[in-house]
Amino acid sequence: MAIAFSVNGKPVSVEADADTPLLWALRDDLGLTGTKFGCGISACGACSVHVDGNLTRSCSVPVGEVAGKSVTTIEGLKAADGTLHKVQQAWIEAQVPQCGYCQSGQIMAAVALIEAVGTPSDEQIDEAMTNICRCGTYPRIRKAILAATGAAAAVPAAAQTGDA
Repeated sequence: MAIAFSVNGKPVSVEADADTPLLWALRDDLGLTGTKFGCGISACGACSVHVDGNLTRSCSVPVGEVAGKSVTTIEGLKAADGTLHKVQQAWIEAQVPQCGYCQSGQIMAAVALIEAVGTPSDEQIDEAMTNICRCGTYPRIRKAILAATGAAAAVPAAAQTGDA
């Protein structure tokens, strides 16, 4: 069955069963491999995308549920001219990734957080950033989120170096 929706601002249609996870439609049918498979049960967040602006774990959302909706993946964050999103740039500057596998989902979660609250408090970051990073880059993730909002100066010096 053909399922039509938009991805990163462009209309798309995929031939898939309505119950196929959105993750596989994005990766296998549309070739958008930035969204990762981690656990398949919505626990880790590696597959995080935005659906109509809401953070969504794509491994457990049937593609049929996004018919007519707008999906944004990690590939869709940068501007048309290639300029990185401020969160992507902050991730690079803070040297967040180690293995990097979870990072596209982490970035998508951080963008959703910043869009929802502006400059988040430490408590808001802790509450919203539920994606799992097995490398433990959480101090650098916090640093990058704060840097993207212009709040990096408020971070204790130990946290800015990633030693916190």
